[in-house]
Amino acid sequence: MPELAATILGWLVPPLVALVVAGLAIAVLVWALRRARRSPRARAAAEQLRLKAGASLVRLDDAVGELELEVGLSGALYGGGAPASLRRARLTAQHARDAAFEEYRAISMPGILPDEIRRVAQRIDRTATEALARIAAARAEHGAWVRANVSAATQIEAARNRRAQLRASMGDPAALVAELSARFDETEWREASRAAHSALAEVAEAERLLDSAAERAADPSLSALPDLAAAERALRQAEIDSRILEETHRLIFQAAQAVPDEIAAARAALRQASVTREHLEVADAERLGTELRAIEAELTRTETDAARRPTRAVESIARLRSRLDLALGDARTAQQRLRGARTALPGTLAAARGAIAQAEASVAHARAGADARSRLLSAQRELAQARQAEDPVAALDAARRAMRDAEDARALATPL
Repeated sequence: MPELAATILGWLVPPLVALVVAGLAIAVLVWALRRARRSPRARAAAEQLRLKAGASLVRLDDAVGELELEVGLSGALYGGGAPASLRRARLTAQHARDAAFEEYRAISMPGILPDEIRRVAQRIDRTATEALARIAAARAEHGAWVRANVSAATQIEAARNRRAQLRASMGDPAALVAELSARFDETEWREASRAAHSALAEVAEAERLLDSAAERAADPSLSALPDLAAAERALRQAEIDSRILEETHRLIFQAAQAVPDEIAAARAALRQASVTREHLEVADAERLGTELRAIEAELTRTETDAARRPTRAVESIARLRSRLDLALGDARTAQQRLRGARTALPGTLAAARGAIAQAEASVAHARAGADARSRLLSAQRELAQARQAEDPVAALDAARRAMRDAEDARALATPL
């Protein structure tokens, strides 16, 4: 029997040893592969692909903007709506762009593995390239039709009509800026002033280009299309600046009306927090008391120049309400949290709208990259969710995320 056992062991041990060694080798290989895929080199390579995808997204976003412009022009030329081919191309490109920006935002978050970044970035790049090709084909088809059926003179006349309509809708930009400067600090209306000057300059530039296009259209040996296209871009930028001016003017006056109520609501929230503090343990009550005094001091400083800087005051109060919520933590009841969210929501929504307006102006004028644009889209989406949410607590959280994303977008769009 001992001899039989020894014989059996002699047969079994070598294969078992081989299996163990193979298992260890496989484990080491898997570990090495995982380490390599998460190494700094792998992350650097994935980051390069992410940046490449971002550049493709920026090209697609710009192309969608150009296509939207062409759809508008086409409607004027046709005397109605744009051709179906252009509308379909625009809708498809918009969907592709929006979905790609969502994916780009996701892989830009910290903690994403290089493999996931690489896989999604390649898909974004592929999607953007395909969408750009569809846009180019639709624009080429439409351009051929226009050249064959619409004279340059007709296009110039349509552009001049749009310029006249835009100029009429702008009213007197200088009067809006003067109204702001008479009541508010320069930090409040500086962007409005810049937008007003830019809009007027762009309308004048469009008129100059249209005159040049008209001269070229009269000469069969010259093409009016380059000047006409440049004039259309100037008009489009003038429309953007006109909207920035109007939105800034509206937000400043709305903030001025809201400031007294926001200050009163913040002070009421501080009083309620003081009541809550009385029911806490000594150490927790002391910490909360210190924070409440700091918040009240900051609120008092904000109040001193709130009349001259209303949007800044609304933004500051929204931040203080967020700070107060953080300080209170779980010390409040569900009913107290709900009541606090209801009173904090209007000011936070106003602050988020203001932050988004500033970010939109920065992105529009800075030739911003994909990171700034994706943050701006995220801010706009969060603001829409905040407005639609029925739960005040959820709405407040979404409005605060919108503020953060808008501030990030503006910082990313602003050159260092």
